[in-house]
Amino acid sequence: MTVNKADNISSIPIDGFSNVRITSLWTFFMSVQWSEPWLIGLLVFHAVCLFLTLLTCKYYRAQICHFLLVVGLVYSAEYLNELAARNWRSYSNFQYFDSKGMFISLVFSIPLLLNAVIIVMVWVYRTFSTMTELKTLQLKRKARREKREKND
Repeated sequence: MTVNKADNISSIPIDGFSNVRITSLWTFFMSVQWSEPWLIGLLVFHAVCLFLTLLTCKYYRAQICHFLLVVGLVYSAEYLNELAARNWRSYSNFQYFDSKGMFISLVFSIPLLLNAVIIVMVWVYRTFSTMTELKTLQLKRKARREKREKND
């Protein structure tokens, strides 16, 4: 007597409210109930962070503070995931916070890291601009010196 076992597909997570197998980012994002108030608040938070990132482009010290705050939030994502997993019933209809941190990484950390990348790109651009400006001034100063020496 042989008993056939079903294929083990338990490695593919099942969405909590629609019982859909999550096989891609698209199915993951479609399985999230985006109308929950805390998720709307999270989206507003990310919009405000992006606005602050763009607003602080001209203010170096404010941008440093914003960058450190963003990186600190990303660093604390693991702890936030544990806290949210323990208390999800108080603010959510579904348990989104898995032990591997996929949900918090996709909806919390990645947008914050994109803000950090934008800030670093602004810093690199400003550094290159300053270096170009400095080299131009050095070449002008050298040309004036050579012209002065030639006239003397």
